[in-house]
Amino acid sequence: MLNRRNFLQYSTLAGSAALLPAALMQTVLAQTGALKVQTLQPNVSLVSGGACNVLVAKAANGDLLVVDGGLKAGAKELRRTIETSMGSTRFATLINTHWHPEQTGLNELLGNKSTRIFAHENTREWLSTSIKRLLEDKVYQPLPESARPNDVFYNYGDFMHGASKVEFGYLRQAHTDGDMYVYLPEANVLHAGGVLATDGWPFLDWWTGGWMGGLVDGMETLLSIANNGTLIIPATGQPITRAELQVQRDMYAKIFDSVRGMFQKANTVEQTVAAKPAKDWEAKYGSADAFITLAHWSLIPHLTPDA
Repeated sequence: MLNRRNFLQYSTLAGSAALLPAALMQTVLAQTGALKVQTLQPNVSLVSGGACNVLVAKAANGDLLVVDGGLKAGAKELRRTIETSMGSTRFATLINTHWHPEQTGLNELLGNKSTRIFAHENTREWLSTSIKRLLEDKVYQPLPESARPNDVFYNYGDFMHGASKVEFGYLRQAHTDGDMYVYLPEANVLHAGGVLATDGWPFLDWWTGGWMGGLVDGMETLLSIANNGTLIIPATGQPITRAELQVQRDMYAKIFDSVRGMFQKANTVEQTVAAKPAKDWEAKYGSADAFITLAHWSLIPHLTPDA
């Protein structure tokens, strides 16, 4: 719902659209590269090279647990890759770590089968409605009912996949407002979902509930779960250790403090971007202008009181 204050704020944002390159005006919608399979532990593999990192675990009876599913355009290739590499066609559980198309491409392919599709309730809600982000021409249509999550959670919990425990939890408002993590304690592998990207600046989808402060909070939650031997899987990019995640958390906390300080001084988004609060890390991750733009905008619902 838009009150008068929000309408004026959003109108101001529309005038700043030029700060966002086309690549960040929408979620990336291109399946790229050949899929690669890396064995992490016996019967636990990482499939990379597509739109996102896909974690797969096989139980003794052949049941497959799949975390995230790439884009719809690459779903058949991903399914074949998983079946070939894992030696099974029994897709028992598919987890969506959030609603984005890069994570939900297998839903339609597996939704007509007996596969359990598991996600946070907010993810199910987003996948059940049309989504039109500010400043974008694209409308994200709801998935068919058979492709939407058919099992949801609200906070945290665990379930058994064969003889192995799977732990999961809500990361609150971070990358979106439906982010979750998936932890395989026996393999000591933690899938961080969209909260973590190690190959560039993350996409802060504040249109669907994400925000900069929540991104930092989400990383702190992940740190509380991981130990020194945990392999942490980001949505995109190379897996990292807990020590490397700590470095990322500290970086984003410093950027958040800086952006928040400028926001509270009534800086415009252009002034915040021009101040280069992430300049110390741009040599590694590239220009942060688009990310800082989204970070600044994401503070509006959290730090601006209603009229």
